[in-house]
Amino acid sequence: MPNNKEYYEIELSTLETIDYAFYDFVNDKMNVFANKNDGWEKVPIVWVSSERAFLSKENKDLRDDDGTLKLPLITIERTSINKDLNKKGSFYGNPVFNHDALHGGRIVISRKIVRDKTNNFAAASNIKKLEDVNRTPGRQAYFPSNNEKVVYETITAPAPVYLSINYELNVRTAYMQQMNHLTTPFATLGGHINSFLIKRDGHQYETFLQPNFAYANNVANLSTEERTYKSTFTFDVLGYIMGEEPNGTRPKVIKTENMVEVKIPREHVILGDIPEYGKGKGFYRE
Repeated sequence: MPNNKEYYEIELSTLETIDYAFYDFVNDKMNVFANKNDGWEKVPIVWVSSERAFLSKENKDLRDDDGTLKLPLITIERTSINKDLNKKGSFYGNPVFNHDALHGGRIVISRKIVRDKTNNFAAASNIKKLEDVNRTPGRQAYFPSNNEKVVYETITAPAPVYLSINYELNVRTAYMQQMNHLTTPFATLGGHINSFLIKRDGHQYETFLQPNFAYANNVANLSTEERTYKSTFTFDVLGYIMGEEPNGTRPKVIKTENMVEVKIPREHVILGDIPEYGKGKGFYRE
C-alpha cells in the first residue's frame, strides 16, 4: 500500500504568541484597578516595545496636554531570550529522524488503527485461507484471524524548541496607596509557589515570578519635582517555538499511513513457486 500524506495547518507557537499570552494574562486575567481622580478605574497596560505608529496613537490617552504621563500605569517589556539546555518542558529529547531534523525533527502526537483498511487486508487474507471451507455466505471473509497487516494512522508535529524568556513589568503610580493596591495582586500570584500558566491560541506556557521586587522612587528627594513610585516585577516564561515562521514551511501536522505489504511482480509458474494457500492443486493460482 502506498504511503499517503495529508497536511493540516495548526496555530503557530512563536515569539509573538508568547508575548500575546503574557500581555493577555496581565490585561485580562489580572485586570487590576486603582483609585484615580475619576474613581475606581482599570489601570492601562502598555507594551513598551510596540511600533511607533501604535504608540503615537496610544499616547494621546496616556499623556496630559503637556506630555506628562497619566498615572497609575503598567508597562511590559521583553528583556531577554535564553536557550538554556537545563530548562526543558514536558518534551525532552532531540528527534533526528525525518527530513527536517535540522530544526528539531518531528514528534508523534497520535497513532491509531485505520479500521476499514486493516479490515480489507484481513478479509482478503481470510478469503484465500478459507476459500475451501463451507461457511455461511458473507461471513467467512470477516472471520476473526491473526492479521499482521495492520494499517496505522500516525500524526506528527514539529518538535518544540524551548526558550527561557524574561519580561519586566513596571508599575508606576503617583501615590503610595495606589502602589499598595497594585503590588498586592502580583505578589500573591501562584499562592505559596511562584509559578502559573499563561495561554494563547491553544498553547500554554509555564511562567515563574522572580522573588525580588525592585522599588525605585523619588520620595526621599525633597525637591519640587513630582513624587512618583515605581515597582518592577520580573517574570521568567518557559516558552516553546514550533517552526520557523515565514522562513520555513512548518509548523504543520502531517498524517501518514504506514506500508503493510510490498509486492514485487514475478512469474510464479516459471520459477516453480509453491502457493501459500490452496496447496495440492498442482499449479499456482492467484
